[in-house]
Amino acid sequence: MKKVLIANRGEIACRIMRSCAALGLKTVAVYSEADAEALHVAEADEAHPIGPAKAADSYLVAANILKAAEAAGADAIHPGYGFLAENADFAQAVGDAGLAWIGPRPQTIADMGDKERARLLAKGGGVPVPPGSPRFLPGDLDGLDQAANDIGFPLLVKASAGGGGIGMRRIDAGDSLADVVAATQAMAEKAFGDGAVYLEKLVAPARHVEIQVFGFGDGRAVHFFERECSIQRRFQKIVEIAPAPGLPEGLRDRIIDAATRLASVVNYRSLGTFEFLVDANQWTDDAPFYFMEANARLQVEHTVTEAVTGIDLVESQLRIADGRSLTDLGMEQSSIPAPRGFAIQARVNMETITADGTTLPSGGTLTSFDPPSGPGI
Repeated sequence: MKKVLIANRGEIACRIMRSCAALGLKTVAVYSEADAEALHVAEADEAHPIGPAKAADSYLVAANILKAAEAAGADAIHPGYGFLAENADFAQAVGDAGLAWIGPRPQTIADMGDKERARLLAKGGGVPVPPGSPRFLPGDLDGLDQAANDIGFPLLVKASAGGGGIGMRRIDAGDSLADVVAATQAMAEKAFGDGAVYLEKLVAPARHVEIQVFGFGDGRAVHFFERECSIQRRFQKIVEIAPAPGLPEGLRDRIIDAATRLASVVNYRSLGTFEFLVDANQWTDDAPFYFMEANARLQVEHTVTEAVTGIDLVESQLRIADGRSLTDLGMEQSSIPAPRGFAIQARVNMETITADGTTLPSGGTLTSFDPPSGPGI
């Protein structure tokens, strides 16, 4: 592997380029008409246009990206996060074009991207999951009321193909179940092209713990300990911290064991995040916990794990995509250092408060930006 095309833009493209440079790999940027003068374009060894400003006409067009890779003579593609990162068809197309895909296998992306399918795989591997229902397709609500009563309220309606907190609705006893399910199905169809939903028991109040794993594709997997992202709004992560503050050692060991076991069951390859929920009222060594979902890609939050372990996670992705063996990677579990200190990542939301007190996303001109600075920031 000598030249990597990064099928993304902005911060994550620049971050991937740093790891490529450390390994002596040339980098190729792609850009829409709106991003011709963006930083990731300037920092790459070369850059190729892929279409108009709208992402739907550029960054989300697989054919344009593959054409750019051919023109550049790239031999690998890293998708970053977002856009096509969890598109199994794109991952397959990259492989079919004779290029290395820097991420999990296409089948793994498809399995983990379907939340209900991921639940079944976890359950089959002996990993606990919250009580839930089979999927309900648009226009087919047979058995819905019985499923909800069997699970118990409050519960969540979740889009099978959802992600990033999109396609989730809470239902309390007395709510119009059929109406909420139908609305979520319509939203899921529009957002993901898949209107299937399922019901799941709501764990509340909850602590949200995720394990960073790395699989070798042969049933072996290691972990880089945990992060916590319990501070959320509208099911969106606001604060990410590694390691999880005050996590009981016994509970940590059990959650890590479940994550690496599931990674082994699915023969996971490359980097991934396995997410779990714990009842916040039972924050003890023997507390019950539940698998929620897996993210078959690099996550925005990977940098806090890198900060406390000192390990370049993107470099590990690049090395395994280049066919390096377990020995070459030097990633035995015993060689991965325990976290030192804490690292925190925060999301800043731009919002407007409306007359009735609700909030809406809001863009505008940034007139002042004074970020913190110093070692490690």
